[in-house]
Amino acid sequence: MPDATTTALSTSLAGTALRNPVILAAGCAGTLEELGEVLDLSRVGALVTKSITPLPREGNAPWRVAPVSAGMLNAVGLANPGIEAFMRDYAPRIPAMPLPVFVSVAGFGVDDYVQVCAAIDAMNREREVIPAVELNVSCPNVKAGCEFAYDPGLLSDLIREVRRVLTSTRLFVKLSPIPTGRISMTDIAKAACEPGNSSPAGPNQRPGAEALCVANTTPAMGINVQTRRPVLGRITGGFSGPGVHPMAVKLVYDVARNYAVPAGVPIVGIGGVLQWEDAAEFILAGATAVEMGTALYIDPKSPRKVVDGLERWVRDQGAPNIRALVGMVDTGESQPR
Repeated sequence: MPDATTTALSTSLAGTALRNPVILAAGCAGTLEELGEVLDLSRVGALVTKSITPLPREGNAPWRVAPVSAGMLNAVGLANPGIEAFMRDYAPRIPAMPLPVFVSVAGFGVDDYVQVCAAIDAMNREREVIPAVELNVSCPNVKAGCEFAYDPGLLSDLIREVRRVLTSTRLFVKLSPIPTGRISMTDIAKAACEPGNSSPAGPNQRPGAEALCVANTTPAMGINVQTRRPVLGRITGGFSGPGVHPMAVKLVYDVARNYAVPAGVPIVGIGGVLQWEDAAEFILAGATAVEMGTALYIDPKSPRKVVDGLERWVRDQGAPNIRALVGMVDTGESQPR
């Protein structure tokens, strides 16, 4: 993989150099390099694989994806080849990829996450090809897919166990957008990054997450009013697209201001990035990078347009680099806190 060059968009995410802050989101770009058939992968910052589980998964019954007003419903159900096939058939191709590859990991209990992360770590110790694992603790379209993201105690327990086996790569945690009750996004973010009673897994590594991915799809449902049946085979799923974007911007802003900036933890903004302005909003709210998912279903070449737009924006803002614009929203001195 070629080194990221110093340009207006070059940045670093928890120690991983990115040529630009645009990342292809998990589950939306194939298992690995499939989207390369229509998009030059060397022109984007990084790619996240499908979420990998211990065993292969066929996913949910159709329909799995449905368009709705201002976005898309999905209930794919973590369809993936499983860790054994991923390590055998996909991992050997990662070194030839023209961009950093982060591996998304999912499970239905602590043991699942530990098993997959241990296999990735064993390979990575032999040859460091995976700079980060993105722990998917917030998938709303499978049973028990979000339980860790709703409970700081459960999340801390999970992070501690994962960190015991994940020593050769960085750890990112993908959060849910909807903590409930008295639990806030700040509480969940802190639990992911500071699990307690744990020592760093490797040199210069945090005991918990080294980046926060904010946030996954929002639990949602659609109904066909003619047939009176749900539009998704699983009945409910996740909502993504432009309709969630303003809410995701606020979540990034809140987590950055209330926890991540003081703690020195970078954020990846996720939710409804279709145009460069959407990505720029996340940057100003406090995100170091952004992920694009739903946009890839609409126009798989859209990440390139977002990159071009961000480059013009940085120049128009008179900034030396996009890093100088992270968190630089001007809220005004009289804004309430």
